[in-house]
Amino acid sequence: MEQAQKDRISELTRISRERELSAEEKEEREMLRALYLADWRKSTTAVLDNTYLVDEEGNKKKLGKKD
Repeated sequence: MEQAQKDRISELTRISRERELSAEEKEEREMLRALYLADWRKSTTAVLDNTYLVDEEGNKKKLGKKD
C-alpha cells in the first residue's frame, strides 16, 4: 500500500469527524481500509512465518499456526 493511500484514509477520517461522508467517499474509505488490512495481514504473516522459539538449551522451534 502506498503512502498516498494511507494519507487518503486519514484524510477521509478527518473529514468524517467534521461532516457526513458522501456515499462515494464512504465506499472509497472502505475499499482503502480493506487494502490496508490485507497488506497488514500479509506483512504480519510474513513476520510470524520467520519466527522461531528458542528454548533454554538453544534449540530452535519454528512457530506454528494455531489449530
